[in-house]
Amino acid sequence: MNQSELKKVAAERAALFVEDGMTLGLGTGSTVFFLVEAIARRVREEGLHIEAVATSSRTAKQASALGITMKDINDVDHIDLCIDGADEIDKHFQGIKGGGAAHTLEKMVATTSRRNIWIVDESKMVDTLGKFPLPTEVIPFGCEQVFHRLESENLHPHFRTDADGKRIRTHNGNYVIDLHLGQIKHPHLLKSFLDGQVGLLEHGLFLDLVDTVVVGTQDGAKVIDAVR
Repeated sequence: MNQSELKKVAAERAALFVEDGMTLGLGTGSTVFFLVEAIARRVREEGLHIEAVATSSRTAKQASALGITMKDINDVDHIDLCIDGADEIDKHFQGIKGGGAAHTLEKMVATTSRRNIWIVDESKMVDTLGKFPLPTEVIPFGCEQVFHRLESENLHPHFRTDADGKRIRTHNGNYVIDLHLGQIKHPHLLKSFLDGQVGLLEHGLFLDLVDTVVVGTQDGAKVIDAVR
């Protein structure tokens, strides 16, 4: 199977965790695209009654068009289950997310959810985080000051740009600064540092959040419960 097929395998297996009456959190990205299709199919075929909160307008539009009832996060009192992708997951079940620049919204939904499932193809499972650049979301006011602060700590920051060289904006209208670290030996220490940086709204370290990982492998979907 190619990478796209592996993503689909993981997504379709994760869709089986959805139960009637749930309020879901739906993530963002190519693997979640397959997830939304699989959940919508269950809604049609099994008559499931669910509602969902999306972490991006793209996911919300797709889910709504397929008949899934969508809600704003401010209009729900809880989220039973959030299913989302990840860019890297290490052997301690810590993750990096934000390749799609939606990590702030994704983290808000994840931390509101009673349970979190990540769906990935097997290439996303690593021993140590950091090969994938770590995204941060930075407000435009003073963004150069934040950049220089990150640079002074040898975190190798780069503003994320599009094909025309223009700085990419998040759903919130902010910039993304990616940290090209290569290896993150102490993710909790880095999290503490980034949490304290004024002007840095959020970062893509998702630590101690996931409950279950569903991995698409050449042998099918593998369900792994996080152990810490």
